[in-house]
Amino acid sequence: MKDKDYDNLIYGIRPVLEAIEAGKTLDKIFVQKGLQSELWHELRDALKANGISYFSVPIEKLNRLTRKNHQGVTAFISPIAFHDLGEQIQSSFESGKTPLFLMLDSVTDVRNFGAIVRTAECSGVDAIIIPHKGSASINADAVKTSAGALFNVPVCKEHSLVRAASFLQNSGFQVVGCTEKTENHIYDCDFSVPTVIVMGNEETGISPDLMTKADTNVKIPMYGTISSLNVSVATGVILYEVVRQRFEP
Repeated sequence: MKDKDYDNLIYGIRPVLEAIEAGKTLDKIFVQKGLQSELWHELRDALKANGISYFSVPIEKLNRLTRKNHQGVTAFISPIAFHDLGEQIQSSFESGKTPLFLMLDSVTDVRNFGAIVRTAECSGVDAIIIPHKGSASINADAVKTSAGALFNVPVCKEHSLVRAASFLQNSGFQVVGCTEKTENHIYDCDFSVPTVIVMGNEETGISPDLMTKADTNVKIPMYGTISSLNVSVATGVILYEVVRQRFEP
Protein backbone atom coordinates (compact mmCIF):
# COMPACT_ATOMS: atom_id res chain seq x y z
CA MET A 1 0.00 0.00 0.00
CA LYS A 2 1.48 3.34 -1.03
CA ASP A 3 1.65 6.31 1.34
CA LYS A 4 -0.39 8.48 -1.05
CA ASP A 5 -3.42 6.30 -0.31
CA TYR A 6 -3.43 7.86 3.17
CA ASP A 7 -3.57 11.61 2.71
CA ASN A 8 -4.50 12.09 6.38
CA LEU A 9 -1.68 9.91 7.76
CA ILE A 10 1.06 11.39 9.92
CA TYR A 11 3.96 9.38 11.29
CA GLY A 12 6.74 9.81 13.81
CA ILE A 13 6.49 10.60 17.51
CA ARG A 14 7.24 14.32 17.24
CA PRO A 15 4.74 15.05 14.42
CA VAL A 16 1.97 13.24 16.31
CA LEU A 17 2.85 15.13 19.49
CA GLU A 18 2.81 18.43 17.61
CA ALA A 19 -0.57 17.56 16.08
CA ILE A 20 -2.01 17.08 19.56
CA GLU A 21 -0.48 20.32 20.80
CA ALA A 22 -1.96 22.12 17.77
CA GLY A 23 -5.43 20.87 18.68
CA LYS A 24 -5.82 18.55 15.69
CA THR A 25 -8.49 15.86 15.99
CA LEU A 26 -6.91 12.42 15.64
CA ASP A 27 -9.11 9.58 14.46
CA LYS A 28 -6.84 6.58 15.10
CA ILE A 29 -3.36 6.28 16.62
CA PHE A 30 -1.24 3.15 16.24
CA VAL A 31 1.74 2.55 18.55
CA GLN A 32 4.27 -0.24 18.21
CA LYS A 33 4.01 -2.80 21.00
CA GLY A 34 6.80 -2.48 23.56
CA LEU A 35 7.85 0.98 22.39
CA GLN A 36 10.21 2.62 24.88
CA SER A 37 11.86 6.03 24.64
CA GLU A 38 11.79 9.33 26.47
CA LEU A 39 9.94 10.99 23.59
CA TRP A 40 7.35 8.19 23.50
CA HIS A 41 6.73 8.71 27.23
CA GLU A 42 6.14 12.40 26.50
CA LEU A 43 3.64 11.50 23.78
CA ARG A 44 1.96 8.91 26.02
CA ASP A 45 1.50 11.56 28.73
CA ALA A 46 0.01 13.96 26.16
CA LEU A 47 -2.41 11.28 24.95
CA LYS A 48 -3.51 10.57 28.51
CA ALA A 49 -3.88 14.26 29.39
CA ASN A 50 -6.12 14.79 26.36
CA GLY A 51 -8.16 11.62 26.83
CA ILE A 52 -6.96 10.15 23.52
CA SER A 53 -6.82 6.37 23.18
CA TYR A 54 -4.42 4.44 20.96
CA PHE A 55 -3.93 0.95 19.57
CA SER A 56 -0.87 -1.14 20.47
CA VAL A 57 0.04 -3.04 17.29
CA PRO A 58 2.91 -5.11 15.85
CA ILE A 59 5.50 -3.20 13.85
CA GLU A 60 4.27 -4.98 10.71
CA LYS A 61 1.00 -3.04 10.96
CA LEU A 62 2.88 0.26 10.96
CA ASN A 63 5.11 -0.85 8.09
CA ARG A 64 2.02 -1.56 6.02
CA LEU A 65 0.77 1.98 6.63
CA THR A 66 4.00 3.69 5.62
CA ARG A 67 7.45 2.71 4.39
CA LYS A 68 8.99 5.80 5.93
CA ASN A 69 10.58 6.18 9.38
CA HIS A 70 7.51 6.11 11.63
CA GLN A 71 9.49 5.63 14.90
CA GLY A 72 6.79 3.23 16.09
CA VAL A 73 3.90 5.71 15.88
CA THR A 74 1.38 6.61 13.19
CA ALA A 75 -1.89 8.54 13.38
CA PHE A 76 -4.73 9.62 11.15
CA ILE A 77 -5.94 13.21 11.33
CA SER A 78 -9.72 13.36 11.27
CA PRO A 79 -11.38 15.79 8.83
CA ILE A 80 -14.01 16.53 11.49
CA ALA A 81 -14.06 17.39 15.18
CA PHE A 82 -15.79 14.95 17.51
CA HIS A 83 -18.52 16.12 19.88
CA ASP A 84 -19.42 15.53 23.51
CA LEU A 85 -22.44 13.26 23.91
CA GLY A 86 -23.85 15.13 26.91
CA GLU A 87 -23.72 18.43 25.05
CA GLN A 88 -25.47 16.90 22.03
CA ILE A 89 -28.23 15.49 24.22
CA GLN A 90 -28.79 18.88 25.81
CA SER A 91 -28.79 20.78 22.51
CA SER A 92 -31.15 18.27 20.88
CA PHE A 93 -33.77 18.81 23.58
CA GLU A 94 -33.26 22.57 23.51
CA SER A 95 -33.88 22.61 19.75
CA GLY A 96 -37.58 22.01 20.36
CA LYS A 97 -37.81 18.90 18.17
CA THR A 98 -38.04 15.30 19.30
CA PRO A 99 -34.43 14.08 19.45
CA LEU A 100 -33.25 11.28 17.16
CA PHE A 101 -29.79 9.76 17.62
CA LEU A 102 -28.09 6.95 15.70
CA MET A 103 -25.62 4.51 17.30
CA LEU A 104 -23.37 2.43 15.05
CA ASP A 105 -21.92 -0.67 16.68
CA SER A 106 -18.77 -1.80 14.84
CA VAL A 107 -19.74 -0.57 11.39
CA THR A 108 -16.27 -0.78 9.89
CA ASP A 109 -16.76 -0.30 6.15
CA VAL A 110 -15.86 3.31 5.33
CA ARG A 111 -18.27 3.64 2.40
CA ASN A 112 -21.16 2.11 4.29
CA PHE A 113 -20.42 4.53 7.10
CA GLY A 114 -20.39 7.51 4.75
CA ALA A 115 -23.65 6.42 3.12
CA ILE A 116 -25.27 6.03 6.54
CA VAL A 117 -24.20 9.54 7.56
CA ARG A 118 -25.66 10.95 4.35
CA THR A 119 -29.03 9.31 5.06
CA ALA A 120 -28.86 10.37 8.69
CA GLU A 121 -28.38 14.00 7.71
CA CYS A 122 -31.28 13.83 5.24
CA SER A 123 -33.61 12.26 7.80
CA GLY A 124 -32.86 14.74 10.59
CA VAL A 125 -30.63 12.69 12.91
CA ASP A 126 -29.26 14.94 15.64
CA ALA A 127 -26.06 13.00 16.39
CA ILE A 128 -24.25 9.79 15.50
CA ILE A 129 -22.49 7.73 18.17
CA ILE A 130 -19.59 5.43 17.33
CA PRO A 131 -17.12 3.45 19.48
CA HIS A 132 -13.50 4.48 19.94
CA LYS A 133 -12.42 1.06 18.73
CA GLY A 134 -13.96 -1.05 15.99
CA SER A 135 -15.41 1.68 13.81
CA ALA A 136 -14.75 2.87 10.27
CA SER A 137 -12.03 5.44 9.83
CA ILE A 138 -13.36 8.92 9.25
CA ASN A 139 -11.32 9.93 6.25
CA ALA A 140 -11.65 11.48 2.81
CA ASP A 141 -13.53 8.44 1.48
CA ALA A 142 -16.06 8.68 4.30
CA VAL A 143 -16.56 12.40 3.68
CA LYS A 144 -16.97 11.84 -0.07
CA THR A 145 -19.46 8.98 0.35
CA SER A 146 -21.43 11.07 2.83
CA ALA A 147 -21.65 13.85 0.20
CA GLY A 148 -20.26 16.21 2.83
CA ALA A 149 -22.89 15.28 5.43
CA LEU A 150 -20.11 14.45 7.91
CA PHE A 151 -19.58 18.20 8.25
CA ASN A 152 -23.23 18.69 9.26
CA VAL A 153 -24.04 15.80 11.62
CA PRO A 154 -22.25 15.75 15.00
CA VAL A 155 -20.31 12.53 15.63
CA CYS A 156 -19.63 11.39 19.20
CA LYS A 157 -16.94 8.81 20.01
CA GLU A 158 -17.56 6.74 23.15
CA HIS A 159 -15.32 4.21 24.92
CA SER A 160 -18.37 2.10 25.83
CA LEU A 161 -21.57 2.03 23.78
CA VAL A 162 -23.30 0.20 26.62
CA ARG A 163 -22.54 3.06 29.01
CA ALA A 164 -23.55 5.56 26.33
CA ALA A 165 -26.89 3.73 25.93
CA SER A 166 -27.46 3.91 29.70
CA PHE A 167 -26.65 7.62 29.66
CA LEU A 168 -29.16 8.17 26.87
CA GLN A 169 -31.84 6.17 28.69
CA ASN A 170 -31.28 8.20 31.84
CA SER A 171 -31.64 11.32 29.70
CA GLY A 172 -35.08 10.28 28.46
CA PHE A 173 -34.31 8.31 25.29
CA GLN A 174 -35.62 4.92 24.28
CA VAL A 175 -32.93 2.65 22.84
CA VAL A 176 -34.10 0.64 19.81
CA GLY A 177 -31.92 -2.12 18.36
CA CYS A 178 -32.36 -3.16 14.74
CA THR A 179 -31.86 -6.93 14.45
CA GLU A 180 -33.40 -9.93 12.74
CA LYS A 181 -33.35 -11.72 16.13
CA THR A 182 -36.80 -10.49 17.15
CA GLU A 183 -40.43 -10.82 16.16
CA ASN A 184 -41.14 -7.09 16.47
CA HIS A 185 -41.39 -5.13 13.21
CA ILE A 186 -40.18 -1.56 12.86
CA TYR A 187 -43.78 -0.55 12.07
CA ASP A 188 -44.89 -1.71 15.54
CA CYS A 189 -42.49 0.59 17.38
CA ASP A 190 -43.49 4.05 18.59
CA PHE A 191 -40.85 6.50 17.38
CA SER A 192 -42.71 9.60 18.51
CA VAL A 193 -40.53 9.82 21.65
CA PRO A 194 -36.81 10.67 21.94
CA THR A 195 -35.06 7.70 20.33
CA VAL A 196 -31.62 6.31 19.66
CA ILE A 197 -31.51 3.65 16.95
CA VAL A 198 -28.74 1.06 17.18
CA MET A 199 -27.35 -0.56 14.03
CA GLY A 200 -24.80 -3.36 14.13
CA ASN A 201 -22.07 -4.83 11.99
CA GLU A 202 -23.33 -6.68 8.90
CA GLU A 203 -21.61 -9.93 9.85
CA THR A 204 -22.13 -10.07 13.63
CA GLY A 205 -24.94 -7.59 14.24
CA ILE A 206 -25.29 -5.71 17.52
CA SER A 207 -23.04 -6.95 20.33
CA PRO A 208 -24.89 -9.08 22.94
CA ASP A 209 -24.31 -6.63 25.82
CA LEU A 210 -25.70 -3.74 23.82
CA MET A 211 -28.58 -5.85 22.52
CA THR A 212 -29.75 -6.66 26.05
CA LYS A 213 -29.45 -2.99 26.98
CA ALA A 214 -32.01 -1.94 24.35
CA ASP A 215 -35.52 -1.06 25.49
CA THR A 216 -36.86 -2.89 22.46
CA ASN A 217 -35.51 -4.64 19.37
CA VAL A 218 -37.12 -4.41 15.95
CA LYS A 219 -36.61 -5.92 12.51
CA ILE A 220 -37.35 -4.99 8.93
CA PRO A 221 -39.80 -7.43 7.30
CA MET A 222 -38.07 -9.54 4.64
CA TYR A 223 -39.92 -11.34 1.84
CA GLY A 224 -37.11 -12.39 -0.49
CA THR A 225 -34.69 -15.29 -0.33
CA ILE A 226 -31.81 -13.12 0.93
CA SER A 227 -32.14 -12.76 4.68
CA SER A 228 -30.58 -9.35 5.25
CA LEU A 229 -30.04 -5.87 3.80
CA ASN A 230 -26.85 -3.90 3.44
CA VAL A 231 -26.44 -1.97 6.72
CA SER A 232 -26.63 1.44 5.04
CA VAL A 233 -29.87 0.45 3.27
CA ALA A 234 -31.32 -1.01 6.47
CA THR A 235 -30.46 2.19 8.32
CA GLY A 236 -32.28 4.22 5.68
CA VAL A 237 -35.38 2.04 5.97
CA ILE A 238 -35.68 2.43 9.73
CA LEU A 239 -34.79 6.13 9.78
CA TYR A 240 -37.50 6.89 7.28
CA GLU A 241 -40.01 4.93 9.31
CA VAL A 242 -39.18 7.41 12.08
CA VAL A 243 -39.67 10.27 9.61
CA ARG A 244 -43.01 8.79 8.48
CA GLN A 245 -44.29 8.54 12.05
CA ARG A 246 -43.15 12.05 12.96
CA PHE A 247 -44.15 13.72 9.69
CA GLU A 248 -46.50 16.66 10.12
CA PRO A 249 -47.85 17.99 6.79
